[in-house]
Amino acid sequence: MAELKTQKTKLSVENFINSVDHEGKRKDAFEILAMMKQVTGEQPKMWGTSIIGFGDLHYKYASGREGDWFKCGFSPRKAKISMYLMGCDISKGQEMLDRLGKHKTGKGCLYINKLADIDMEVLKELVKESYENPSLSC
Repeated sequence: MAELKTQKTKLSVENFINSVDHEGKRKDAFEILAMMKQVTGEQPKMWGTSIIGFGDLHYKYASGREGDWFKCGFSPRKAKISMYLMGCDISKGQEMLDRLGKHKTGKGCLYINKLADIDMEVLKELVKESYENPSLSC
């Protein structure tokens, strides 16, 4: 069975964030970093070259495929900030999403343009829920 391409690395989280070209996105990334450290009580780790993850999660799909990932994380991508919230379906937190502000979702992902578009307290709730109840077993 193929191994995941994205693995935990020893790269510097701070160096990665400092390499983000857009000043506003870089500032938002440092704010998210601080919030996620506080909510999870974990130190961040780089996963691959562009994802910042918190906590460790071993998962196993019904197919038998298994691996290691993080409980929650984010990446300040060029287009949007990707929030990786490890639930089967991010829409299960619809009540929180309704209060969040401007965003888009995908399965297990939340996409925001900038922190000014959202309610940071609601984002903290979503991160806390993801960290305390992760699931990749769907």
